[in-house]
Amino acid sequence: MSEVANMGDKVDLVINGGTIVSPDASYKASIAIKDGVIHAIGAPEAMPPATQILDATGLHILPGAIDVHVHFRDPGYPQKEDFASGTAAAAFGGVTTVFDMPNTLPTINNAEALADKHKIASAKAYVDYGLYAVLGEDSIEHVDALIDGGVIGFKLYMGNTFGRIPSPTTGAMLEAFEVVAPTGKRISLHAETNSIMERREARLRASGRIEPIAHLAARPAVVAVEAVARAAILAEWTGARIHVLHISSAAELQPLAEAKARGVDITGETCPQYLLLSEPDYEKFGGVVRVNPPVREKPNQQPLWNALMDGTIDVIATDHAPHAPDEKTRPDIWTVDCGFPGVETQMPLMLTEINKGRATINDYVRWSAESPAKIWGLYPRKGTLTVGSDADIAIVDLKREWTVDDAMIQSRAKISPWHGRKASALPIHTIVRGRFVMKDRILQEEARGTGQSVHAIQQMPPAMPANTDSTMAAITSVQKA
Repeated sequence: MSEVANMGDKVDLVINGGTIVSPDASYKASIAIKDGVIHAIGAPEAMPPATQILDATGLHILPGAIDVHVHFRDPGYPQKEDFASGTAAAAFGGVTTVFDMPNTLPTINNAEALADKHKIASAKAYVDYGLYAVLGEDSIEHVDALIDGGVIGFKLYMGNTFGRIPSPTTGAMLEAFEVVAPTGKRISLHAETNSIMERREARLRASGRIEPIAHLAARPAVVAVEAVARAAILAEWTGARIHVLHISSAAELQPLAEAKARGVDITGETCPQYLLLSEPDYEKFGGVVRVNPPVREKPNQQPLWNALMDGTIDVIATDHAPHAPDEKTRPDIWTVDCGFPGVETQMPLMLTEINKGRATINDYVRWSAESPAKIWGLYPRKGTLTVGSDADIAIVDLKREWTVDDAMIQSRAKISPWHGRKASALPIHTIVRGRFVMKDRILQEEARGTGQSVHAIQQMPPAMPANTDSTMAAITSVQKA
């Protein structure tokens, strides 16, 4: 296999000896990189002269992962994480693009807050990024300004989580979908029904339940089933494009699959915690494992793996959500902050499962790179190793035995349920647009601030037709008045 651009000039980097991985094939070839993009792929002897040559013998060359769900806590909570530490963690995890969530302080719900966050990210980021804006009752009127300001998409909180962003009513949610649908921007959903959770949590608190497993009792799978089904109906009605975040249960796969079968533009993600952790981990890790949605019972795991394999779930992401150790170890589970780091450990842990035969490395590339790039309109600039694409590359040792140590991760949150877990794969080098951001497991400090927002390369599809009467046009005209 060989792809070659104009070979006349010297290139910046040639990578020799590695095995290139795509969703459809794995093959040995060299890659030449020039001016941040892939210049040629082919036999070593066919490569042009290069300023730098990297020997990747014995290693696998993957498109850098695109983690569409991280919380870098910047601005507002830099003691938990900021864009420098968060994107450094991404670099060590073979992640070359991240989408950061808007539940910072201030909440990203207007153009001014978005502009300030872009300044912070551009000054600190080691990898490329997209920024989400909140879609809620107080931000519907700002949709156009937020798009003009540069967002990758919108985040709508159907259920409560860190930051206590109010969940919109179903009426406001319908209106929000109607306003965003014509823009083509995707709406990512924290799909848990808030009223059910708040009622159950109140009853558990009143009964004196404070142990870690009570968190799971407060958020049964039905909260996700109802939320996914309701969101799919609204998306079908309006033509909105939606994405279901952090799918945690087997039960919510049914409304997701049914919506896809009806032609709804709906996609979904799951995370390593739902594939690899289960109910006994509450006893093992206590509040450290608290996350929204909760880690669930073990019978949920295999259906989630099956859904990745058959395409019902499209993407692997992390919901990287760092907190300080004292915030994760309080004795009352209701006072423990929700979430834990994951952007650095996702690729090693998932590839460890690949090594065990759970799926193929080609499947993993589809879930971690190609699918997110296609879903968010970044393909083929991102998510693929082809001539002309951005040289976003993770070079991985699939035979590296190691053990996760919270003290050694790049995130400021030195506490996670991954501590002590054995892995058999590790990213050795990470390259973003042709520049090393992590090389030989060493952060390249000069790469700080070289990350760029990807919203400018995002290509939006035509708006889907809505199954509405004049309601959509009427509300939209009122909204813009």
